[in-house]
Amino acid sequence: MIAGSYADIFFNNCFKNGVLPVVLPSADIDSLFGCDAEAGPFSMEIDLERQTAATDSGQVYRFEIDSFKKKCLLEGLDDIALTLQHESDIAAYEERRMNEVPWLFSDLSR
Repeated sequence: MIAGSYADIFFNNCFKNGVLPVVLPSADIDSLFGCDAEAGPFSMEIDLERQTAATDSGQVYRFEIDSFKKKCLLEGLDDIALTLQHESDIAAYEERRMNEVPWLFSDLSR
């Protein structure tokens, strides 16, 4: 998706759903809309690593993106995958906590 701006909630939800919301200056968007529709189908190539959007005619537009959000999109990381990167730390914490306060982990269903 390409726009001049996005509402904050929509913008952040795009990343959570694996969608790249590209923000370009108004002049660049006007240029894109000015492309000759009669020349055939219009297509663009978005290169997230280089942070560019390129048209078939060779026009290249650069866009900015937060480095953390870029990494998540490139690596396919959602909130769960990010959490699971710390699985061993979480398990160690749970084990330590179980030893420190065992009454919190007792089976109350008995």
